[in-house]
Amino acid sequence: MKKFKSFLALLLVLCAVFSLSACTGTPATPTEPESTIPASGSTLGEGAHSFTFEVKMKDETTYTYTIQTDEETVGAALLGLKLIDGEDGQYGLYVKSVLGEKLDYDTDGYWWGLYVDGESSMVGVDSVAITDGSTYTFTAEKA
Repeated sequence: MKKFKSFLALLLVLCAVFSLSACTGTPATPTEPESTIPASGSTLGEGAHSFTFEVKMKDETTYTYTIQTDEETVGAALLGLKLIDGEDGQYGLYVKSVLGEKLDYDTDGYWWGLYVDGESSMVGVDSVAITDGSTYTFTAEKA
């Protein structure tokens, strides 16, 4: 009986050692999250219309893309490519996010300003008809 108890104790110790050794592997190396921002200079989309899309972030980083689309408005093209996001309001689409960067005038005093060929747009992005070869720019602006 004494030998049996010793054997059982040894067996339990070995099981515990093997169980613990199975749990100690090489820890997974954390990876950096993938950027949701496409590489500047990329051509995005497909279609008959082509225009330049620029984004000037709060930190003054600028991204430039060539957009190709069959959409008729800049807003529809950019929404379709998931480059902008916002809420429908009484004046059309209120853009709150461009390339994943959210701006909220009520909390940080920033908003997205829209420019067409360097001039401030008089209408919302969902009302801007695409003109091939034009440049449409969203700029993070502070009050």
